[in-house]
Amino acid sequence: MLSVAKGSTELGFNEVWGGFKQLLPISMFVVVFGLAFGLAAAQTGLDGVSIMWMSTLVFAGASQFAALDLWGDQVPLVPLIVTVFAINARHLLMGATLYPWLRELPRARRYGVMLVVSDANWAMSMQALSAGKSGLGILLGGGLALWSTWILGTWLGLYFGNLVSDPVSWGLDMVMGCFLLAMVVGGQKNLRMLLIWAIAAGSALLAYWYLPENSHVVVGALAGGIVGALWMEKKHEH
Repeated sequence: MLSVAKGSTELGFNEVWGGFKQLLPISMFVVVFGLAFGLAAAQTGLDGVSIMWMSTLVFAGASQFAALDLWGDQVPLVPLIVTVFAINARHLLMGATLYPWLRELPRARRYGVMLVVSDANWAMSMQALSAGKSGLGILLGGGLALWSTWILGTWLGLYFGNLVSDPVSWGLDMVMGCFLLAMVVGGQKNLRMLLIWAIAAGSALLAYWYLPENSHVVVGALAGGIVGALWMEKKHEH
């Protein structure tokens, strides 16, 4: 039975502020992608207010770029919904992995925290939570850092986007991938985790080659999640 350390569920100001500062360095790279998005969105003809509202309310970089590819005088609503869902389907599994700790919070705070969950703060918070440390502050505070810098980057892109119109050419598209890889390498090292990551990676790669675009995100996440669910890790009482 899964037990949760009391300290891991703390969500006071100090924990949130500490999480904010902890994620702030990597958030600087988010500014660059926000800048590229602001420029790309402006080039599609969207007005500045709509662009800023999109980044503020949606806060999903890959999905927002995908939406721009489908944007035009007539927006194909169903393909847009399917594409965005496919790209963000991994959040279903993120929520499931966080549930043992988030269930300790009142419902309003629980869903409030989930509004700013992204890959980076989820990975760091899970690493802390699994070790019995205070991780919800990283989840919320780090999410606020990423969210605010994404908005800042979008605004900068509207006015200074030509400075970094193609972050891929600078290798900046690899920053988040390298960060998440570092989280994996620094996490638990056992046969169970090796098998989960191997199956997730292999499934995602096959889906990338043979299935429709963006489906590899869903396939990889589901494959790894199913293995993790079937091979439950034994937890010791704290």
